[in-house]
Amino acid sequence: MSLAVRAVPLLFVLAWSTGWIVAGFSARLADPLWFLFLRFSMAAAVIAAIAVAMGAPWPRSRAEIGHAMMSGVLLHALYLAAVWWAVANGVPSGVSGIMAGLQPVMTALLAPAILGERITLRQGIGVALGFLGIVLVLTPKLVGVSPETFDAIVTPLVINGLGMISVTAGTFYQKRFVSGGDMRTTTAWQYVGAALTMLPLFLVFGRMEAIWNQTLILTMAWSVLALSVGGIFLFLYLIRRGEVSRATAYIYLVPAVSALMAYLFFGETLTLVQLVGMAVTAAGVWLATRQG
Repeated sequence: MSLAVRAVPLLFVLAWSTGWIVAGFSARLADPLWFLFLRFSMAAAVIAAIAVAMGAPWPRSRAEIGHAMMSGVLLHALYLAAVWWAVANGVPSGVSGIMAGLQPVMTALLAPAILGERITLRQGIGVALGFLGIVLVLTPKLVGVSPETFDAIVTPLVINGLGMISVTAGTFYQKRFVSGGDMRTTTAWQYVGAALTMLPLFLVFGRMEAIWNQTLILTMAWSVLALSVGGIFLFLYLIRRGEVSRATAYIYLVPAVSALMAYLFFGETLTLVQLVGMAVTAAGVWLATRQG
């Protein structure tokens, strides 16, 4: 296995972890649904341009295009719309981070029934350790959340949970129906589907509001290029290359890496409990993704 292939999981985790910071910045400067509509539209245009420039083959049948677009609806539009709207409406990032850890759990539980994947005892232990680890990482953030705050964000919490169900369903859908074809062109169609889905959501629930300063422009650029283009290509590569349960296990590392980034860039506290949680999470991911 080449060094570049070995680096894919690391690059994916690093890119994906910045999504929490991006969500925080954009929520303060723009309506989340309006921001996501623009992000998906730009990502579709960028990836389509790359595909055309490289002469990539495009899906020819309506079924292939439809599957790619439906995958984009589940993996991008409904997932990010739910999570970003929830964060913008009061769900603490720490709570949302723990809910993100439900995706590998749901994937591991459903993979045998949906895809016939065999989950070994070692992988099961790894999944459990990974979830325990992210709980430890995010516990200090949860301690400061009052019962009154939770009462006020019940609806956003439910929406956040629906987003996790959507991305889990999208992962299975991607593996089952979009496992072939050129990743550049199928991903372009994914973002077309995501943008078309975000348009009515934005028109009904959002507002065309944004403060286009340097911070928001850089946030949009990073969202499109690093996350919507780079991050999703890495994630789809992991899904295509192996079992979905192994691919999604890397998501366990995202809350821990995000906490570390917040410590380095924003001076947020990093406690001994969080450091222990990071070590437990890393051990869990190693068990869940180790071959053989």
